[in-house]
Amino acid sequence: MIKKRLIQLRKKFDKFGIDGYVIPKNDEFFSEYSQKDRLKTITNFTGSAGIAVILRNKNYLFVDGRYTIQAQLESSKEFEIANIEKINDCNLFRNLIIGLDPKLFTSIQIKKIFNRCNKVKEIELNLVDNIYNRHKSHSKPFFSLNENTVGESHLIKIKKIVNLIKKNNSNYLFISAPENVAWLLNIRGYDNPNSPIPNCRLIVSDKKEIFLISEKNKAKNLIKIKKVKKTSVILPEKFNLLINKLKKGKIIIDGKTCSLFYENILRKKFLVLNKEDPIYLMKSIKNKLEIKNMINSHIYDGVALTKFLYWIKKVNKKNIN
Repeated sequence: MIKKRLIQLRKKFDKFGIDGYVIPKNDEFFSEYSQKDRLKTITNFTGSAGIAVILRNKNYLFVDGRYTIQAQLESSKEFEIANIEKINDCNLFRNLIIGLDPKLFTSIQIKKIFNRCNKVKEIELNLVDNIYNRHKSHSKPFFSLNENTVGESHLIKIKKIVNLIKKNNSNYLFISAPENVAWLLNIRGYDNPNSPIPNCRLIVSDKKEIFLISEKNKAKNLIKIKKVKKTSVILPEKFNLLINKLKKGKIIIDGKTCSLFYENILRKKFLVLNKEDPIYLMKSIKNKLEIKNMINSHIYDGVALTKFLYWIKKVNKKNIN
């Protein structure tokens, strides 16, 4: 099956004028828990991190030290397994045109990894999806947290963000990390299996306007409680249209989480300021209620771990290796 998919993928090379194609583990939100596990589709590798490079006559799977043995077992029939640190080794492949999906990489990654010895060609049509796209997508709506749970309303947080936008002599902030949107709007979602991440993005203006980049169904609860306006929810495929309607000016992006795809769109309209998303620092400073809840969480966790250790030592009758 994997061999067949590799053949199908290589058939696309001439059409797009490329010598190779890159498939990362992460999705468009830079999550390792991608609903579209393209890396597994093309390599059979099931680990949480890795990058595959498919060339005309050779395939590489780059993984870190955690997955060396696993990658050998799952993928070595069709792939040469290499340490992730060697991905920018010019002795492996050079002077090639490497295709990639700009939604899955940042400009920093591309410059550091692939532009050193090769040329990169952006292909917005994901070639793995083009040959195999049977992934299930989850569309459960986001939900809102009560102010009594988080200790600070989203309106106060937005006001703080607006002050920071102005302080940086900017007009907009593009929040590309879903966990930071979750913090700012006090919302959560069901898009990751082990963490309540709401897959979405947000633009905040210096006029306190917000635009939520999300599927409409996922935002319906937020619209219902008037946390966001219906007209302020923008489908991802309509992002270009939104940007065209906004006034020109400066926009802050975080180069570590803003994909090349979105950066390209924003640069056509705005002067881009590449800075760390200020929410990282803001959310690291906990309010009194958050501190209280963290202490309670540690108590619950400590009790659970103690019960588990007691079960292993006293109750469990089987030998656990």
